[in-house]
Amino acid sequence: MFVGELISLGVAVSWTVTALFAEVASKRMGSLPLNVVRMTMSLTLLVLTLWLTMGMPWPRYADGSTWLWLLLSGVVGYVIGDYCLMQGYIYIGSRFGQLFMTLSAPTAALTGFLLLGERMRPLALVGMVVTLGGIALSILGKRSAGDGQPRHSAPLQLRLPRRGVFYAAVAGICQGFGLVLSKTGLQHYDAAIAAAGVATQAVPDGAVLPLPLYLSVPFAATMIRATIGLMGFFLLLRLFNKDWRQKLSHAVHDRRAMWCVLGATVFGPFIGVSASLLATQYTSTGIAQTLFALTPVLIIAPAAWLFHQRVALREVVGAVISVAGVCLFFI
Repeated sequence: MFVGELISLGVAVSWTVTALFAEVASKRMGSLPLNVVRMTMSLTLLVLTLWLTMGMPWPRYADGSTWLWLLLSGVVGYVIGDYCLMQGYIYIGSRFGQLFMTLSAPTAALTGFLLLGERMRPLALVGMVVTLGGIALSILGKRSAGDGQPRHSAPLQLRLPRRGVFYAAVAGICQGFGLVLSKTGLQHYDAAIAAAGVATQAVPDGAVLPLPLYLSVPFAATMIRATIGLMGFFLLLRLFNKDWRQKLSHAVHDRRAMWCVLGATVFGPFIGVSASLLATQYTSTGIAQTLFALTPVLIIAPAAWLFHQRVALREVVGAVISVAGVCLFFI
């Protein structure tokens, strides 16, 4: 009972830890080298996991449709979404970056409604407004009397770098869209397994660990997504950086950054993403995203302590309101 909800809550904790590690690493080595190294580590862990649990180091039973949908999910969620998220961490930090992840819930609900036919109640519109209001409360502030702005200028000003806000907002939208694409891919994966005449409760032939197949499927799906993620990030690194070899070399020789990348990898693409896909198998996409969205609240205290940040009351209230809006979205 409530298996999907408990897994989703664990995902929120996992992503909180990931965000803290990723903020340190992204500021030390840059978002593209970070993601190339992170995807390489993730694929290594996933290959080992599939060999132990599926008996093969690749996604067993996955057909063409499964690969297509999960590759699309990887492009949206990893290549675009994670690139923007890491860029957002550089400009506005993980605490505000995760605040914009609340946008993933409305995005998941809308795309789930359009692609999967999932029900979306009218109260969802209220939730969307509340979520956006919470974000606005956190990032907007009054202009000071002596800021040199003309009297007719807007009474509120953006308290964060515009570029960081843009990247974080795109990341939140891509995360929600990518999750729905992933769920579609998992549905095709389940159909492919059924067509092969294999029971998901059975242990695959050749598996080292005696785990039922359904527990391994999310890791297999994550491997497909991570494969296109690594290819996409490596391509972007080469396109945007003539000195990409030097950047990668500098990144892998930075010990502190590499330990942070390892932490971000274990709790992010390996545990967090795989668990998020597993959660969608036990509960609706909307409920899963609602609980995932707790990360902006969970991250406030550790971010303030680790990075010596001053946290304004309006920022805390804004984060809580934003998460409350996500909850309204799926009541």
